[in-house]
Amino acid sequence: MEEKGTSKHLAWRKYNCWEVTLCGREPGGKRANELGVCPAAMDKSYNGINSGKCGGRFCWAVAGTLCGGCTQGDFSEKRSDCLDCDFYRMVQEEEEADGPKTRFLQYINPEVHKSLFEKMTLIRIRAGERFVEQGAMEETAYIIQRGACLVIVEKDGELHPVNHYGEGDIVGGLGILTGEPRRAHVEAETDMVLWEITRAQFSEVADKDPEILNFITEIVADRLDSRRPTAYRTIGKYVTTDIIGRGAFSIVYRGRHKTLGMPVVVKMMRHDMALYPDFLKNFRNEAKIIAGLNHPHIVTVFDFEERFKTLFIIMEHVPGQSLHQMTRRLKRLPPQLAVVFIHQICSALDYAHGQGIVHRDINPSNIIVTPSDQIKILDFGLACAAGTEDFANTGTAHYMAPEQICGDPVDARTDIYALGITAYEMITGNLPFSGDNLSALQVLHLKENIPDPGEMVKDLPENLRAFILKAGRCDPEQRYQNAEQAAAALRHPLNHDSRAHYETVKEKRKISKMVLFYSENHQSQLNRLLEEFSTRVEKLGVEVKLTDFRDY
Repeated sequence: MEEKGTSKHLAWRKYNCWEVTLCGREPGGKRANELGVCPAAMDKSYNGINSGKCGGRFCWAVAGTLCGGCTQGDFSEKRSDCLDCDFYRMVQEEEEADGPKTRFLQYINPEVHKSLFEKMTLIRIRAGERFVEQGAMEETAYIIQRGACLVIVEKDGELHPVNHYGEGDIVGGLGILTGEPRRAHVEAETDMVLWEITRAQFSEVADKDPEILNFITEIVADRLDSRRPTAYRTIGKYVTTDIIGRGAFSIVYRGRHKTLGMPVVVKMMRHDMALYPDFLKNFRNEAKIIAGLNHPHIVTVFDFEERFKTLFIIMEHVPGQSLHQMTRRLKRLPPQLAVVFIHQICSALDYAHGQGIVHRDINPSNIIVTPSDQIKILDFGLACAAGTEDFANTGTAHYMAPEQICGDPVDARTDIYALGITAYEMITGNLPFSGDNLSALQVLHLKENIPDPGEMVKDLPENLRAFILKAGRCDPEQRYQNAEQAAAALRHPLNHDSRAHYETVKEKRKISKMVLFYSENHQSQLNRLLEEFSTRVEKLGVEVKLTDFRDY
């Protein structure tokens, strides 16, 4: 077996510093009790961005680590040793090889690339020189032609390195987007050659080359994702953490309220969506209405923010799984359970339609099922007013109604069509129209009514079969005309046997209890351990509930 420190070995697994240095100070390590857990695993110096796996990969950003057999000081004291460290060099090589694809130069077409560099200024920076000052108001960014640099946050008089940039990266890109003060210092790791670009030149490039919008989306996404250390994670009153989803129109983050600690979901619209003036105008006009939606089966929208030349939607965090995940796990849902879910969806749609709002993207991925089997519909942030022509073709191809495909005005019946497709998928485990060819798929939606689900599912209740067939008609006039009418078609209470059948699909859940006895001087370290434990088990779908008792 190859030695841990080789790049080839690490191609399939990235190690933390303690796994390479074998210091024994990792959580549960052989020297952890004697010397304490390494701060690289637990550091919270800048909103927790260097904690856990991230800290173990960027130990050079953390004071008090055990390197070379002795405890190190802060970054300013140990930087020369870190720059010569084999582990540090290994991490930087990996980041260069498979880091986030935000290299600025790869997004510019050759013609724009040539004219841009003719206008920019070439500058040279010596190793160790600071060329960006935290707090400074500047309208310039830097494209790295050669060399590498460190991004260093100064907080409470201490320096905390939080990122590393290499050739092809842009330094200060978010600053020239927002015009805000610099969030961090930037210092050259090595001798560097940089191209200086002004805010006006950057805007000119974006106007001439639409592909640059993809770059802007990716660089903002990277800065807001805490799986990489960064100084840019704040959106208004909220702090983003890791990316939990990517779609055609948005990138979704887990987040929290800065002061309340309340978990939230932050959705960032991609820049090519935010580019359209009509979209922005409609979005702003309807934002107040969407934020005012108050229904038990609609995810609450807390706030809207406009930053980094795009839009952010802040929503409540709902525990559970998407209907898409649930259907994939169970293959197909029992009809009784499907009826329970459809009723809740109809209730939410009836309320929204009554407010003049059409969702336009009802599909299993936008429907959350909580542990108590309550439905919550997501993405009313992409909704529009009833009667609006859907020129943007907003929606998911397999669920789009014919009028949506044609760009005709949409109304309540558009959502009902998508609900019919969703119901078919719940019952059969398959889509009524499938395929990767978008044009062929659209033709099927335009010309074919939804297939009979009764041909795939034996003993399908007739009222549910009729609901799916009517909801999935091509002609809007032949569908249910509103959500209340659709719900009424299924309004038959579940009998005792049906409820028992429905209960069998719910996963059995176990509860484990652990009681900790500790002294007050261990409170801080224990809180960090519990936070790390909670983060890890939540990724497994396990809920953690903590209760404090009176002093024992």
